[in-house]
Amino acid sequence: MHASKYDENTAFLGDWGTFQKTVFFLLCSSIIPNGFTGLSIVFIGDTPAHHCHIPASVNITVEWRNVSIPVEVDGGHTRISKCSRYKLDVIKGYSDKGLIPWVDVNVSALEQESCEDGWDYDRETYVSTIVTEWDLVCSDDWKTPLTSSLFFCGVFLGSFISGQLSDRFGRKIVLFLTMAVQTIFTLIQVFSPSWVIFCSLFFIVGMGQISNYVAAFVLGMEILSLSVRIIYSTIGVCIFFSIGYMVLPLVAYFIRDWRMLLLAIALPGFLYIPLWWFIPESPRWLVSRGRIEEAEAILQDAARKNGIKAPDVIFPPPQAGEKEARAKSYNLCDLVRSSNIRAITILLCLVWTTLSIGYFALSLNTSNLHGNSYLNCFFSAAVEVPAYIMSWLMFRYLPRRLCLFSTLSLGGTVLLFVHFIPQHLSYVAILLEMLGKFGVTIAFAIIYAFTAELYPTILRNTAMGACSMASRVGSISAPYFIYLGGYYRALPYILMGSLNIFTGLLSLLLPESLGMPLPETMSHMQKVTGFKKRQITYNLDHSKGDQECVSLS
Repeated sequence: MHASKYDENTAFLGDWGTFQKTVFFLLCSSIIPNGFTGLSIVFIGDTPAHHCHIPASVNITVEWRNVSIPVEVDGGHTRISKCSRYKLDVIKGYSDKGLIPWVDVNVSALEQESCEDGWDYDRETYVSTIVTEWDLVCSDDWKTPLTSSLFFCGVFLGSFISGQLSDRFGRKIVLFLTMAVQTIFTLIQVFSPSWVIFCSLFFIVGMGQISNYVAAFVLGMEILSLSVRIIYSTIGVCIFFSIGYMVLPLVAYFIRDWRMLLLAIALPGFLYIPLWWFIPESPRWLVSRGRIEEAEAILQDAARKNGIKAPDVIFPPPQAGEKEARAKSYNLCDLVRSSNIRAITILLCLVWTTLSIGYFALSLNTSNLHGNSYLNCFFSAAVEVPAYIMSWLMFRYLPRRLCLFSTLSLGGTVLLFVHFIPQHLSYVAILLEMLGKFGVTIAFAIIYAFTAELYPTILRNTAMGACSMASRVGSISAPYFIYLGGYYRALPYILMGSLNIFTGLLSLLLPESLGMPLPETMSHMQKVTGFKKRQITYNLDHSKGDQECVSLS
């Protein structure tokens, strides 16, 4: 069944009745836990100030205890060493002799050693994090970015599995299954006895985290009409994600222990169990699978909720060719089967990867910015609200390719300017970083909706899952972009800015979908024609089967 024919057959429902409002707000509300689960590592994995522990059992004078940690110069600023101390047996020998540091002994010339007795951590900001719990510092500091990367590896695998499961078994069952995985395994994480167990569970949480977001996104896109679909895909799900993201620093501010913070994040997931009886399966997907009776039952119930009389027969019996097409199963291989869909898939994967690097690197970096980490995280989340409103306005009135190009270029250009800001003007650098986050966030909201518009119903969730998989390559590497800043402060911004501008240019090669109905089959997909004006053909008169050409720039 052609996309516009499906829209015609269901037009009797209207755009914004009780049924659509219920679906809209319940699906959007299911996104809220993703906002604080996906970025909780900002607080549970933060590294507070620390230095080597000097045991109280070491009998040395107060003067020698005060100078037992070396002083280092870092970026023009002096600070005590995080990973070394002067050899305690040497210090004890001088202390026992009654020698005075810097008077009788040049302390800086003494031999140093690693933190053999562990570390003392600044407890002013956090009671505990996984870093302080398992000493993920100094020689083990590589484990901190790896923790985030393993979470995104789980997201990668979840995207691979859930997209195909959703196209085969339905959007609704995958939505609730992955919500359950995210909630239950986050709860189990609270009791992690070691870093290895924590990471293993975090990997599984990642499998559920983005999968339920994509399933809810696609379910709403397929149920709602075109005018509401644009609002849902930009402002709707995205702002509810931001609500969860903004709640995270507020909750973390009052709960400074990482285990209790995870518990507070996990428990709200159980509130979504009753939604199973209020959120329907996608009628569009049911029709694409040949389950006409189930689709009509959902639409009849929707008409009753809207106070509308539905036709006795909503969908005509399928033709023999349609039955065979609906019976066919599709998988990831179909995303590269023809040259056209292969080109679309490759271009979209590149854009998704770059956006994921920028979005998650900037989001995870908030705890490293100058100032209060809770406020920085809140501002990073709050800047997304106007970004999503802007994405809705752009997506409603402007060509999709122009939206992507302009926002990617804005984000990339601003990030390139960050490394020109002197270190003493840190607030200007933060402002530019937030502006870069603003551009990247707009582009991220647009690419979700744009991708859903380009792929057909029979392959839409698989395609969204595949693009989400590609973006996980970016999110897996995002923590290491931040890690590079420890060697050269401007390097992450130079890399992210350049990648954004480059992929912004690549996005101009994608087909345009402005004003087009959602495609149902592979033959309804738009063609890649580069920068040329597109000549798009689709069926306008279904009763006669006539075709007319509509030209879109």
